[in-house]
Amino acid sequence: MTIHIKDLEIDVIIGILKHEREIPQRLIINLEASYEYTQGRSFVNYADMVDIITNELSSKQYGLLEEALLGLKNKIRDNFPQVDKLFIELTKPDILTNCNVGISQNWIF
Repeated sequence: MTIHIKDLEIDVIIGILKHEREIPQRLIINLEASYEYTQGRSFVNYADMVDIITNELSSKQYGLLEEALLGLKNKIRDNFPQVDKLFIELTKPDILTNCNVGISQNWIF
């Protein structure tokens, strides 16, 4: 099974520039988390996953997208050890006027 979380928008403090440390900005999260599902067991609650993502990014106020990406990976693995494949994409849609910028990574555990 694969959980898909698409276009989760959170206003957070993230970035290294002075104005990014003072004013929350929109961050878009896309995530895919795969796991082996056995009926009645190995259940992954996507609402819990969204809460964990939101809390992690809101509370940590990361400086770099790379740090936020790795922090999310660790938080997901800690809370959902049955996840064996993970994709996370973080996008800052408002930092440049002519494009969206972001980073992503895939992991196989």
